[in-house]
Amino acid sequence: MRANNEYDGETYDARKELHNWNNVNFDDSDWMHLMWVQEPGGFYEAQMTPNMKVMGEVKPLSIKATNRGTYILDMGQNMVGWLQIKVKGDRGDKILLKFAESLKEDGSLYIANLRDAKTTDTYILKGDGEEIWEPKFVYHGFRFVEVSGLKSKPSLDQFLGKVVYDDMSTTGTFECSNETMNQIFKNAYWGIRGNYKGMPIDCPQRNERQPWLGDRTTGAYGESFLFDNQTLYAKWLDDIKYSQTLDGGIPDVAPAFWRYYGDGVTWQGAYLKVADMLYQQFGDAKVIKDHYPYMKKWILYMEDNYLKHDLMTKDKYGDWCVPPESLEIIRSKDPSRLTDGEVLSSAFYYHLLQIMKKFAVISEANQSDIAHYDALANRVKKAFNAKYFNRETFSYANNTVTANVLPLAFNMVPDNLQNKVFQNMVHEVEVVKNGHVSTGVVGIQFLMRTLTDFGRGDLAYKLASNKTYPSWGYMVENGATTIWELWNGNTADPEMNSQNHVMLLGDLMIWYYENMAGIKSSEVHPGFKQIIMKPDFNAGLSYVNASYESIHGTIKSHWEQNKNKFNWNITVPANTSALVYLPTTNASKVKINKNRLDKISEHYKTEDNKLVLELKSGTYSIQIN
Repeated sequence: MRANNEYDGETYDARKELHNWNNVNFDDSDWMHLMWVQEPGGFYEAQMTPNMKVMGEVKPLSIKATNRGTYILDMGQNMVGWLQIKVKGDRGDKILLKFAESLKEDGSLYIANLRDAKTTDTYILKGDGEEIWEPKFVYHGFRFVEVSGLKSKPSLDQFLGKVVYDDMSTTGTFECSNETMNQIFKNAYWGIRGNYKGMPIDCPQRNERQPWLGDRTTGAYGESFLFDNQTLYAKWLDDIKYSQTLDGGIPDVAPAFWRYYGDGVTWQGAYLKVADMLYQQFGDAKVIKDHYPYMKKWILYMEDNYLKHDLMTKDKYGDWCVPPESLEIIRSKDPSRLTDGEVLSSAFYYHLLQIMKKFAVISEANQSDIAHYDALANRVKKAFNAKYFNRETFSYANNTVTANVLPLAFNMVPDNLQNKVFQNMVHEVEVVKNGHVSTGVVGIQFLMRTLTDFGRGDLAYKLASNKTYPSWGYMVENGATTIWELWNGNTADPEMNSQNHVMLLGDLMIWYYENMAGIKSSEVHPGFKQIIMKPDFNAGLSYVNASYESIHGTIKSHWEQNKNKFNWNITVPANTSALVYLPTTNASKVKINKNRLDKISEHYKTEDNKLVLELKSGTYSIQIN
């Protein structure tokens, strides 16, 4: 290996290989002698997460010759990793592999969105029959590869894509009756795993590849259903802690390679939200206890520096990537689509104060901490409603969906007015936006669950299954095999569009599992010690088949319904229980493992027109006629 760079690629000269260097009798007498240097100072600690490795393989779909004497290889999937090649040639022949996510209309690589990343691997042949090579110190985000330097037309079996990401297991499966949603799930799966590189990065292809906090504020939660990402995110919390300034500031990107300290709330809030996810999904209280002093330091830092008249005045990015009014522009210029930064930061700060109260209890902090968070949250809520809530229109600020969904999701709306605010938001989603997404990175983190929690799972389903702009399905309809950075990334300015980002997923994956499959961890008994199985059977799907490998074992939920019959197969792992919500109030119509419920048990109740029963560990087949 002669050179390597994460962004530019690897150069390998096979002529420089030393034969038999790893044999016992190899003569290394003419090698340079070792030079001893002082080891680095500081404190050493073990690596918490396994290294990146080859986790899969992708065979190319096609290869086409160009009029430039090169060949374009199509992997059929936007992937992250590298390419293994098998070639023959003369000593000194040079093979170049250039990587890109898409093609121009003329069939050549589209590389403008890579910025100045060269993304090129070079292999120089030794001229000794068939040579098999793949790089070791780089990775690329790509679907297409331009191969140059070959003296004859290659065959597909000369190339093999190697999928590279952190060594972690896949924990979740999901399939449903809607094919668009199934493809969105597949796109999410490929995008998430491609952006695990010892830390969660934003994109794998251009000259960025940075761990932005805002991308994972809620995203980490959804990802945890698909991958065993506990140690990765526990390690990332340490990265954030080590990047904290002496006075308490947290960066936008951690580790703080770029030294972006924007002092926002919606991005920096990932520090608390990810810790909360680790507790909720994995029962990990240790991370909360370890990081509580640093989280408290940041919360107080923001209060001391940016809280004015009980409102959080500092915001940097807004509701990033709101779908613009035209397919041809990147950023919306329509004020009616944009949410005021103070609305975002104040609502989010209130939400984080609620989390800090929870963390203070878990950490057994001084009671004065809890009292302070409580009093401060009440002041923020009062000031927020006084300034931004319109009691005549039952809307917040300029009535964007984001401005309304945040106070609804965070329980900030004045008593007895939640439904009116929700109906106003529904009108904006369903009528004004014609059943399409209109939120950016901040609002999309709470939209799907809030719609479902307030009884409009059918509208959430419409958003999830849409095929027209702006929607996740629009990406699918336009050939996406991962999730785009922009809702209109194919038309606005492709130079700005990473075709493999995960930030716009928001709470979609959480909604898939918790609200459609019915696999949710109880807040009272976290880490899936108690499972809440409460799917929205009326949202629009006719079946869901999902599984999740929790820390206690495999949870399965497979339900199917038609006009006359309902079947639900459930697996509850050992040493856990599940609260199961059935779409009926008549126990005599319910059979569990072929036995009528009303004949075998009295331990059930009725709640919200549903039968609720607790099932211990085991496998159950439930039928409702």
